Amino acid sequence: MKTFPFAMLSAVLLLGSLSAGEMKPLVRCKAELDRAVLPAGQQQTAVVKITLAAENPPVKAKRAPINLCIVLDRSGSMSGDKIAQARKAALEALSRLGSQDVFSLITYDSEVKTLIPAGQLKDLGRARDLIHNIHTGGDTALFGGVSQGASELRKYLEDAPKGMVHRMLLLSDGKANVGPASADELGRLGKSLVKEGISVTTIGIGTDYNEDLMTQLAQRSDGNTYFVQESQDLVGIFNEEIGDVLNVVAREVKIIIECPGQVRPLRSIGKEARIRGQQVELKLNQLYGGQERYLLLELDVPPGEEDSVLPLLDARVEYHNMLRSRVEKQGTRLLARFSPDEQMIFDNINPIVQNDYYLNKGAEAKDEAIRLYEEGKKDEAILVLERNGLELKQAAAAYDLDELLLESGNIMSQSLRLQQEGLTPTNRKELRTEAAQEKQQQKSKLRYDKY
Repeated sequence: MKTFPFAMLSAVLLLGSLSAGEMKPLVRCKAELDRAVLPAGQQQTAVVKITLAAENPPVKAKRAPINLCIVLDRSGSMSGDKIAQARKAALEALSRLGSQDVFSLITYDSEVKTLIPAGQLKDLGRARDLIHNIHTGGDTALFGGVSQGASELRKYLEDAPKGMVHRMLLLSDGKANVGPASADELGRLGKSLVKEGISVTTIGIGTDYNEDLMTQLAQRSDGNTYFVQESQDLVGIFNEEIGDVLNVVAREVKIIIECPGQVRPLRSIGKEARIRGQQVELKLNQLYGGQERYLLLELDVPPGEEDSVLPLLDARVEYHNMLRSRVEKQGTRLLARFSPDEQMIFDNINPIVQNDYYLNKGAEAKDEAIRLYEEGKKDEAILVLERNGLELKQAAAAYDLDELLLESGNIMSQSLRLQQEGLTPTNRKELRTEAAQEKQQQKSKLRYDKY
């Protein structure tokens, strides 16, 4: 792809905590425009991507200890292979922990029971026996299970080392029918937990659980979310999640963006960021080694003259480096250049930013289709998906992006299924989960059904 001289001017600034001669920062911050050259002489909306890239830890680096709580649904609908696979997954998770780690396990049906209180496991045999003896019965006190799990995790929040990772894995196959049961209530709980440094990963099995509740809880707590129809996938999911938790290298991550002059932040795309005037702030609970996470922003950009340079933003990231047990800061500055030459503008399109932008637009379209369908607007819901699928197909062709082409086909397939089958429980869960995973930038190494 051609590039325009001085097309995108971006400088990396090390702030405060790193001096000359020190090791390179653990987390690199980069700012990019969707088009490195913007059209001259017009007010416009530009898309900016702020990327945080975490380095892989050294092979011999000492990992951070983890404080893990598994919260298992043991209601009557979990009987048979579901509970058998859930027990197997919990045992597999237990086997991957070390002597420095903390483990707890909560089960819930109509009542909530702390099967294994939080602590460093000194009697693994007894813990395995307790897990083997989990049986099913009763209703689904999901809120109570999560609350009790949080209580166990809190036992190690204050006195634990700063570098400890706190994570809850929640498993459910049914609708919450004991205690608080709305998506908003669980979303608020997730939002309060992430303030304490606790993320919740939610795993929904089958077609009877409340996917709105589960995705809200996961998203608001900066956790992952999964939908599986085959309980045999549970061991793989637990393994993937434990692998990520064991590889956390940065916590308490905060991105702060300042837009100067007449440049105004309009909205964040996908992830929910707080916008106050010219400032944007996004908080993340953790970053894994080798992981990239990003924030997409739409900016209102004032007219620029040909060949002029305009500062668009200053961004800085602050985080707790868990490998070096200290706070680090890094920043980047993004400048734009303008041209009236349409070919030059096209030649300087950034395909990486375009790819992520359109994938997140696809996620928004899926959520919008669900809303419209449930308002009785089936035709409009189908049309939203069809238009978005076509938009992604055109962008894939224009920018030569295979991932967009695949996602276009997926969305068009979802549209056809919506037309032929309606919004079945399976179709709804697929749409909602795919949207949540894209917004959370959850790149699963496993494939469940169509994922």
